[in-house]
Order: sequence, then structure tokens, then C-alpha cells
Amino acid sequence: MRKLILAAVAGTAFALAGCSEKPAETATEAASEAADASADASAAAADASASASEAAADASAAAKM
Repeated sequence: MRKLILAAVAGTAFALAGCSEKPAETATEAASEAADASADASAAAADASASASEAAADASAAAKM
């Protein structure tokens, strides 16, 4: 009887240990994708800011003429 209960507990422990790895991998992948998306968005914002700055400089130069 003890062996049966011990086997059931061990089986449950192994099943839970195996299941906990998959969500961790998924969470890691999701975090990596979010970081990549954030970097892309940051680069796009920097490009837009540079373009706006150039446009403002051009407008200022045109106004001085």
C-alpha cells in the first residue's frame, strides 16, 4: 500500500515538474519577443524624432532667408 501511494506521489511530482518547464520557456520567448518589439519601436521613434528635428531645422533656415 505504501509503495502504491509513494509511486502516485512520485508520478505527480514528475508530471508537475515537467509541466512547469513549458510555461517558463513560453514566458521567456514572449519576453524576448517583447524586448525585440520594444527595440524596434524605439528605433522607429528615434528615426521619427531625427526627421522632425531636420524638418524643424530646415523650416528655421527657410524662415531666416
